[in-house]
Amino acid sequence: MCGIVGAIAQRNISSILVEGLKRLEYRGYDSSGVAILSDKGLHRTRRVGKVASLDAALSSEPLQGGLGIAHTRWATHGIPNETNAHPHWSHSSLAVVHNGIIDNFELIKADLLATGYGFESDTDTEVIAHLIHRNRQQGMTLTEAVRNAAGRCEGAYALGVVDETQPDLLLAARKGSPLVIGLGSDENYIASDQLALLQVTDRFMFLEDGDIAEISRTQVSVTDANGNTVERPSHRYEHNEEITDKGAYKHYMLKEINEQPKVVANLISQQVVADQLQNILSDSDMVALSKTNNVQIIACGTSYLAGMVAKYWIESLAGIACQIEVASEYRYRQAVVPKDTLLITLSQSGETADSLAALRHIDRSKLAASLAICNVPSSSLVRESDMVLLTQAGPEISVASTKAFTTQLITLLHVTLLLAKQRSAIDTQPIIEAMQTLPGILQQCLQMESKIEAVAQRFADKQHTLFLGRGSMYPIALEGALKLKEISYIHAEAYPAGELKHGPLALVDAEMPVVVVAPKDDMLDKLKANMQEVRARGGELFVFADAHAKMAEDEATHVIVMPEVHELLAPVVYAIPMQLLSYHVAIIKGTDVDQPRNLAKSVTVE
Repeated sequence: MCGIVGAIAQRNISSILVEGLKRLEYRGYDSSGVAILSDKGLHRTRRVGKVASLDAALSSEPLQGGLGIAHTRWATHGIPNETNAHPHWSHSSLAVVHNGIIDNFELIKADLLATGYGFESDTDTEVIAHLIHRNRQQGMTLTEAVRNAAGRCEGAYALGVVDETQPDLLLAARKGSPLVIGLGSDENYIASDQLALLQVTDRFMFLEDGDIAEISRTQVSVTDANGNTVERPSHRYEHNEEITDKGAYKHYMLKEINEQPKVVANLISQQVVADQLQNILSDSDMVALSKTNNVQIIACGTSYLAGMVAKYWIESLAGIACQIEVASEYRYRQAVVPKDTLLITLSQSGETADSLAALRHIDRSKLAASLAICNVPSSSLVRESDMVLLTQAGPEISVASTKAFTTQLITLLHVTLLLAKQRSAIDTQPIIEAMQTLPGILQQCLQMESKIEAVAQRFADKQHTLFLGRGSMYPIALEGALKLKEISYIHAEAYPAGELKHGPLALVDAEMPVVVVAPKDDMLDKLKANMQEVRARGGELFVFADAHAKMAEDEATHVIVMPEVHELLAPVVYAIPMQLLSYHVAIIKGTDVDQPRNLAKSVTVE
């Protein structure tokens, strides 16, 4: 959610901090701030709104120094205003930035108030600053003070701490929220995401839960949750920095939509060689797959919808029972886990708090294995799972997920085919051959953009939209509704089309457009009957269907002709026009496409 950047160097680090915040703005953008220590003391600047406001303020009144921390906020406690913006400090001498939530902050606050500490903000973070300050006043070293304060805090945190009495030290601590250390030459950094620091380093160290790091210009020392000194290995960042630039595109979302043929082609080229499905898992992982008698998928948001598609695939192709559940629900119930279950956790970032908690919650003695499908090789989810398949979509900056979704689908299909092949459940060869045609078909979908843009004009003045699909296209209808509500702020819902008569038909009138995803499949005739139910009640239909579906047009039925595709692969292909439709409706309505209100890219708090 929130973004953290910190640096310690011999040079002025103000520009490093601000550039880092700009690169992290997809994580939170209701306010931002910096605190920098110079030979004149600790000073901070905070502003409401996007990082550009902070940048302008620092241009007018610069802060200079070689030690500092910075933050861009996604509000949890307290409204977005300058008082609630980070960094928070105690007695103007010790500053803290924080990502996460402190569940017991009210109890800690009451204790601090009783001992004379005053509070400026409504945040949970301010208690951390005061706790550390009080510990310092009691004679603890900065590291001891941070460890003691962290020990009192229940919940999740990633912390950056600066104390003006320790001008040669930057403190970092992590529990439940991601935090990395960037390694430089005679300078070092912290951030909640590697992307924030690619302008200064490509070498990173990843903190584990409970770690506290003492960071100087020349050295990094890490102690674990038990206070033992530990070595955390360093890794080089694998992606080219240029792919985080918008290039000629107006928005990251449009760029990432257009990258899908390429990233899907790259992924499939590793999965299928010479028309043969590759076992890209290790031999021991393949043994675990062979033992699988049940599949449990856990995810959130768009990843959850990819998992819904996979449920159809796994049960129909591999003949294995599959359950899919929202991670935030799964972790709080006593789930019955059948023996030899393959647990699949899906996450774009690999730091999704609820998905990680569900992975840690499940009874691993019942598992054949845990498999993470993720886009970030260094993430917590990857490190804590038995098996890993990387979606290799490259950085996704726009809050609304696009290429991460389609590459998750391709990866889930690959797992399905491996399961099916091991059981000789079906002849997988026609599907494998069809997979290789996907990049070209996706490119055809992108060439439909002008037609979809014209359709989007008809949504500009609407307040509600209904999406319909059947079978494996129902999750794609859900994804279309999610995208539209995320970035255009139009209320959108999706239903299995067969459920229309069980409630949603009450909402249908001429003012509610109904979007239908309708490839030619076994459910098509049933879907056509559901569409007639909409037309009979004056509803306006926007139908995405291929030519073989033979959809009839009239004054209130608009057919957008899709490329022909293998029935099994239709969910991947039909996701593209859903993305383009939501994008162009948002453009017409003038909303912030890449950074929609109230949302953040990486959901690292519960």
